Amino acid sequence: MEYRRLGASGLQVPALSFGAGTFGGRGPLFGAWGDTGVEEARRLVDICVDAGITMFDTADVYSAGASEEVLGAALKGRRDKVLISTKAGLPMGDGPADAGTSRSRLITSVDDALRRLDTDHIDLFQLHAFDAGAPVEEVLSTLDDLVRAGKIRYTGVSNFSGWQTMKSLATAERHGRPRYVAQQVYYSLVGRDYEWELMPLGLDQGLGAIVWSPLGWGRLTGRIRRGRPLPAGSRLHDTADYGPPVDDEHLYRVVDALDEIAGETGRAVPQIALRWLLQRPTVSSVIIGARNEEQLRQNLGAVGWTLTPDQMARLDAASERPAPYPHFPYRRQEGFARLNPPAV
Repeated sequence: MEYRRLGASGLQVPALSFGAGTFGGRGPLFGAWGDTGVEEARRLVDICVDAGITMFDTADVYSAGASEEVLGAALKGRRDKVLISTKAGLPMGDGPADAGTSRSRLITSVDDALRRLDTDHIDLFQLHAFDAGAPVEEVLSTLDDLVRAGKIRYTGVSNFSGWQTMKSLATAERHGRPRYVAQQVYYSLVGRDYEWELMPLGLDQGLGAIVWSPLGWGRLTGRIRRGRPLPAGSRLHDTADYGPPVDDEHLYRVVDALDEIAGETGRAVPQIALRWLLQRPTVSSVIIGARNEEQLRQNLGAVGWTLTPDQMARLDAASERPAPYPHFPYRRQEGFARLNPPAV
């Protein structure tokens, strides 16, 4: 396994980390993702640790806390050998105190996560969404207190826009609070919006990307092809409306390119899709999920080899989308491009 620094921090993380969203299996969304119990989770964790995957990602909202509980039980006896990453901020109930990142909610959320995970500290704690009602200084002050108390060690954000992240970083610097070191983002060959704002921000400010849904919400597994119906066992039947949309023709163009390179390399389609991400700027770790041992072992095949510059360029071309405003002039007009060359 390859290890990388998480952004500008000193924390070393594996290039692949494991997402525990399939643990627990509660609710319509997470139940469709998977319903892995403690015994099977232990087996998956065994495989991960043996392969060098030492970071495990979850969130309080995953299966209403059951994911954290199962992960904590699966890690019992080897907590000192792994890193735990979790998130909070999304609604956990209908009450006014059940959502957001106010001081009260953050303190309660961290204490609840520590209890469910059966641990005394969280290695990386991330805000799962921006809370427009919580003052940024209040959020950062609370995170500072939690770091000083030893309950969390590093902080990050997930699903923030560029301005929300930059405002937080500037406020942290102004008041001497711990800076975010990571941004957990959606990024894949069929979802490259991360590159317009957040990747340049990560390069400039030293934020490492932790990539979620690297296979495009289950679309780049190798089972979806042009002219074929959606496979019977695909979770997209139940979860497509929850995730990022993808135009069918764009998806098929990317899959065609992946198939071509699969023939050249002898690698599986998902391995190539994951490898492409691992060779992109700012990416510190790519989260892989698995409902069973077979899926996990296949995804592990994304490390230990590289795509050639020509293969990367072909995947880039197949997956490229028109830039949104205000970015398109910087790609299309010479004067703009000279002032701000693209980050990738």
